[in-house]
Amino acid sequence: MSHEVETKALGAYLEQNQLKHTKQRELILAAFLEAKRHITSEDLYQAVREEHPNIGYTTVYRTMKLLVEAGLATERHFDDGITRYEIEQEHHDHLVCLKCGGIQEFECELIEDTQNEIAKRHNFQVLRHRHELYGHCLECRED
Repeated sequence: MSHEVETKALGAYLEQNQLKHTKQRELILAAFLEAKRHITSEDLYQAVREEHPNIGYTTVYRTMKLLVEAGLATERHFDDGITRYEIEQEHHDHLVCLKCGGIQEFECELIEDTQNEIAKRHNFQVLRHRHELYGHCLECRED
């Protein structure tokens, strides 16, 4: 799959910040974008090393930090203390299963509208927010 836009954005960020453009960073970016889920550095490292065993964990970890700085990835911290990364995208919220660790994204206009109304009522300017619901997914409830 082509990740031309993201690769160019990474290249521009690296150039602007006088950082080295490497093939390893491009490979890690591609693997991250292809994951299409919330992913840890460790999981990404395992996926990358299957095809590129010469890329180390530290390189993956540092590249993910770089992608966050470049605005290509977002760090997520849920209640389990594990840092996950997701593709920078439109706002959405999360359902997090406390048993299996599954994460499901959702959007709800009613929640967004209600938050905006509450902020307006209290003369409050919202700059950002997170909405995470914790519980058990269907599979874990059936166990």
